[in-house]
Amino acid sequence: MRQAAGGFTYIEMLVALALVALIGALVAPTVRKVQQRSDEQALRAALREIRTAIDAYKKASDEGRVRKGVGESGYPPRLVDLVNGVPDARKPDAPRLVFLRRLPADPLFRRGFGGGEDSQEGLAGRVSPDRTWGLRSYGSPPEAPVAGGDVFDVYSQNPGVALDGSRYRDW
Repeated sequence: MRQAAGGFTYIEMLVALALVALIGALVAPTVRKVQQRSDEQALRAALREIRTAIDAYKKASDEGRVRKGVGESGYPPRLVDLVNGVPDARKPDAPRLVFLRRLPADPLFRRGFGGGEDSQEGLAGRVSPDRTWGLRSYGSPPEAPVAGGDVFDVYSQNPGVALDGSRYRDW
């Protein structure tokens, strides 16, 4: 009598591979949603951080701690001014007023702009963080933001739609 050889038959291997593929197909959308939710939380945190710094700059300007010219809004001229700081107008010998330790990049920069490596963090790592944000000046309307002589607000340039159905640009 011949003894049966140990191991899997081809049919058993195919069934096992089909089960692994089915599990992978079921889990992949959930993993993508979790990643998207994480990216959206990072975007909300970055927007909150920058907007808080812009508001602090404006408050310091209104208090006379930041010099502003006649007709200027009192908002920072550039995003990098929040990190580089400005001289305290009340104390000329004092250190600079700094509003951010570092400028966060838009976590969704270039995602949804086309695909390839540049659609992920590869490009965002090579671009200066201040260039990843869309800028709105004080004089531009909220529905059609335009950069200008100051930075009143920032927004994501990603044209995508969030999990809640809103556009990232509208946050």
